[in-house]
Amino acid sequence: MIPDILSWSLFLLGGLFIIAGSVGLIRFPDFYTRLHAAGVTDTLGVELVLLAMIFQSDNHTTIIKLFLIALFMLLTSPVATHAIAHAAWVGRLNPMLGPELKRAEGGVEPEAVDDEPESGPPDETEAHR
Repeated sequence: MIPDILSWSLFLLGGLFIIAGSVGLIRFPDFYTRLHAAGVTDTLGVELVLLAMIFQSDNHTTIIKLFLIALFMLLTSPVATHAIAHAAWVGRLNPMLGPELKRAEGGVEPEAVDDEPESGPPDETEAHR
């Protein structure tokens, strides 16, 4: 009875963290704050749900597998979030700063990034590199 109450509490708490991260994705103003909301709440929410699943499991093999999945998520989710943020920073996507949330100087606007390659043959100088 107590493991069931504990596990369902963890399921609900983990679900609330995941929902809070989803709301943060919608409500926050720029890429970096959205990424922070998604990364932190996703890691904590998934860990709580996996811990609840461990309390529900009665097989030792399943418990070990769930523990290894939790460990993998705990190690890789923050690293993936950092890699995405670093790629945005290297791509010159500056964060919004100040009380008016103005984009920092020297960066590119997210709408101004053109993902389509230029059509036409490459330059002769690029072909020889």
